[in-house]
Amino acid sequence: MTQTRLLELIAPSGYAPDPDVAARGIETLERLGYTISNRESLERRYLRFAGTDAERVAEINRLAGSAHPMPEIVLAVRGGYGAVHLLDQIDYEGLHRRLSGAPVAIIGHSDFTAVQLALLAQARLTTFAGPMLLADFGADPLSDFTLTQFQSVLRSPRHVTEWQGDGASGDIDVSGTLWGGNLAMVCSLIGTRYLPQIDGGVLFVEDVNEPPYRVERMLYQLHQSGILARQRALVLGDFSQYRVTEYDNGYDMPAMIESVRKVIGIPIVTDMPFGHCPDKLTLPVGGQARLQTSGAQVTLTLTGYPYLSESSLA
Repeated sequence: MTQTRLLELIAPSGYAPDPDVAARGIETLERLGYTISNRESLERRYLRFAGTDAERVAEINRLAGSAHPMPEIVLAVRGGYGAVHLLDQIDYEGLHRRLSGAPVAIIGHSDFTAVQLALLAQARLTTFAGPMLLADFGADPLSDFTLTQFQSVLRSPRHVTEWQGDGASGDIDVSGTLWGGNLAMVCSLIGTRYLPQIDGGVLFVEDVNEPPYRVERMLYQLHQSGILARQRALVLGDFSQYRVTEYDNGYDMPAMIESVRKVIGIPIVTDMPFGHCPDKLTLPVGGQARLQTSGAQVTLTLTGYPYLSESSLA
């Protein structure tokens, strides 16, 4: 008998604006062998959100119920805005009891970062920063890189990936808890109980539509609040779709990064393929990472995260 591979959609932020994109994403996931549940999340709209706060948090909290079918994957439909509304209403204790140690992959990025960091801080759950239904599985064309990374990470307890950085931090070899996500969302949680207190970690961040000076302002917030000093490295992902004006006078992203390097006192590794970009890694938020650089070559080894058995992925 073939084992059912259940993938459950959740929509904690914005609604799905294009049914054709959603249908294409579902078709992609079905080709991978998944049975898709909670498709009704694609139909909900309330103001700019995918339903009321009560509707959106309910589909997260029901994962804590012992009678609810256990999915292999819980996949965010999209980002946008609205996840912060839910943080005070999530059943962290129930989710920890049901999902801690279970082979369940909770996946998303962008605004979903708020939920992921809250789950790590309050429920001690490791989730995955990675592709979502609309932007990634519904993309035309679909990124082979994103799909390969997604499948490779979820089917193995250890994953190694490489890319080319700017080589400006010298040769490093550091290890620690991997955490982070969207930079604006990370900063929005500073001073709250939903930001994990990570010492000796590897912090990764990305953002979209943020010019260099605004990215720098958020990095300074992390620096001046003492968070960066407690990390072993800062990894910068994709910072796309921004514009530099004449007034910036050459203060572009590389110039900003070089400026921040002189201040924060920890290595900065650049150009990680993750963020609001077609080609993205799947990264365990709360897993373990070993980050090595040799010149511009960057190697990231991931361990310590929930993964799906080979039998269920066959």
